[in-house]
Amino acid sequence: MMKSLLLFFLLLLSIALPAQRNFYKNYIFTEADTLRGMLRPERTCFDVTYYALDLKIDIDQKFIAGTVDVAYHTVADFETLQLDLYQNMQIQQITWQGSPLKYERRHDAIFVHFPNLQKKGTKGKIQVKYEGNPTVAMRPPWDGGFVWSKDKNGKPWVGVACEGDGASLWWPCKDHLSDEPDSVSIKLTIPSNLMAVANGNLRKKTALDKQWTQCEWFVSYPINTYNVTLNIADYANFKETYTNKNSEALELDYYVLTYNLERAKKHFKQTHEVVACFEEYFGKYPFWEDGIGFVETPYLGMEHQGAIAYGNQYMRGYLGGMIPKDMNWDYIIVHEYGHEYFGNSVSAKDIAEMWIHESFTTYMEAIYVECKYGYTDAIRYLQGQRAYIRNQEPIVGPLEVNFDAWSGSDHYYKGAWMLHSLRHAINNEDLWLGLLKSIHQNFAYKTTTTQEIIAFVNTYMKKDFTPFFEQYLYHAKLPIFEYSLKQQGKQLKLRYRWSTPVSSFDMPIFVGKKDNYQMIYPTTQWQETTLRQLTLKEFNVATELFLVEVKALD
Repeated sequence: MMKSLLLFFLLLLSIALPAQRNFYKNYIFTEADTLRGMLRPERTCFDVTYYALDLKIDIDQKFIAGTVDVAYHTVADFETLQLDLYQNMQIQQITWQGSPLKYERRHDAIFVHFPNLQKKGTKGKIQVKYEGNPTVAMRPPWDGGFVWSKDKNGKPWVGVACEGDGASLWWPCKDHLSDEPDSVSIKLTIPSNLMAVANGNLRKKTALDKQWTQCEWFVSYPINTYNVTLNIADYANFKETYTNKNSEALELDYYVLTYNLERAKKHFKQTHEVVACFEEYFGKYPFWEDGIGFVETPYLGMEHQGAIAYGNQYMRGYLGGMIPKDMNWDYIIVHEYGHEYFGNSVSAKDIAEMWIHESFTTYMEAIYVECKYGYTDAIRYLQGQRAYIRNQEPIVGPLEVNFDAWSGSDHYYKGAWMLHSLRHAINNEDLWLGLLKSIHQNFAYKTTTTQEIIAFVNTYMKKDFTPFFEQYLYHAKLPIFEYSLKQQGKQLKLRYRWSTPVSSFDMPIFVGKKDNYQMIYPTTQWQETTLRQLTLKEFNVATELFLVEVKALD
């Protein structure tokens, strides 16, 4: 049955996206991949509205135990639903209305059977009691799992990052990006000499006895499951208030290792500038009532909603590098905070479309540079990223198989350059800025797809940009601008076209003198034009503004 479903899915993919299908045709996907990635009836039959985690963390044993309540709306009649929990975590009982339910495991999927038909339009809640030693991350945050570390005083320092591997590596949930709960409660029982930090706001802290304390956090907005987090350490907390142009106050909350408190108070002052910049471009911080939080972690960083993981060691750039030497800003603060807009507020429905998270957020780094330093420096910053673009695989992966196996980072850097190219192809700053803000505002607090975003761009711009996105998202190679030149007195005769398998690709591009570019409108058919007052030596193709390959012909 699973093999036939996978073949059906691949057939649909081959009809819609032949170029992408051909690229991924040699990839092998298992039944476990499809159970995790596919929206089967056992998943689409219910919509999760609320999770309540109540966990005790045994740091010495690297062990967690507790319960998770899953509240849901019934979307279609069902008798069986699917949850997800890694095989190394043991389920002790699943209950509904006070009675135990039967369940069976297939790989990391849990199929929960109800004693009678659950009718469409009703509400329900089940509770999962479980325990185990969760996966340990070997190279966080690039691989998922718990990080059981110690600070320099030898005190426990615990965190978790699970973007690609999924939240089900440590708690039972519907582990698919398409379904975000409306809210989440996170109760954590920890040793009393430490502090636990999770997403949202701290509602209550209760001393259970001399050894154990329970901290209760609450997220009041939709949140994707991989963003649900916990952090445990000897933290110090300090707060600031950001006030915007409308005199609206936003709480900034920082949790840092106690011995880094004074250093952190100075370093995080730059957060105000970052918040102000992105508010101007995209609108107010989307999770205003929950506030902004940064939590010092034993790994580099992660966009955990309202509790951003920060591990850049209070350095400029990316651990001291990766930004021009004459710039001074913290890459992790900018990038991970940018994800509050794209990734957390606007979320992809399938992990294969993570460009929606990463391309926009990587481009937001350049937006911040433009805010702080200017347009020319933003272009310079982007040019520094170009060396990381590999053009070896499509930005969008195969859908419904939980694909997170890109060999490079093109869904970051190439995607950012795609947006940079789109900006200059539009060649109208008011339209461009309006489009950027409108994409966020239209898809805020939603999960979405590549096709929905393309359709929105086309409608907003009143122009079909589908070939543009097809080229950059579904083809590995860049479009090639082919041209030939012939000097005729004080002018150049230019013959040009796009060479690309996307036959309708028609992106405009700038050519000519760098300080006096002229926009031309190539298609995949040869065209000619005359460039006046220009010599062969002065001719240039604006590769600082467009991500293309250039090929001069004899």
